[in-house]
Amino acid sequence: MTGRPPYPPFGADTAAQKVQAAEDAWNTTDPEAVALAYTEDSVWRNRDRFVTGRAEIVEFLREKWRRELDYALRKELWAFTADRIAVRFQYECRDADGRWWRSYGNELWEFAPDGLMRRREASINDLAIDESERRIFGPRPAEQRGVPFPLR
Repeated sequence: MTGRPPYPPFGADTAAQKVQAAEDAWNTTDPEAVALAYTEDSVWRNRDRFVTGRAEIVEFLREKWRRELDYALRKELWAFTADRIAVRFQYECRDADGRWWRSYGNELWEFAPDGLMRRREASINDLAIDESERRIFGPRPAEQRGVPFPLR
């Protein structure tokens, strides 16, 4: 099968693999590479934005990572069904003025049989932080994979 393994139906291990793969991809901040995990007609709600299709996803991510500098993300599996995954996440970034932010959120994902995501809904809240409060630095080290990330 073409697409992006692991494929639905998900079990605990394959759902966790899907979440880690998404975290790894987003930490590249490469819009074109990230967009390949979504169906051609994928539908997103991200905060107050609605995005449809890979071309719009790429443009959305380009805009995002032009604003969100030094972006670093952690995702954690929250729940799953045969073709859906719920995720909680945190990421940190700085803006062009050097202010640091931590963003907390939840995502709901729905997958096509080929393992590509056809729907993504993200609710996100931002918290201004001091640079000294940072705790997410680059991609997750191998020894921290699968370890839950603290809320605070």
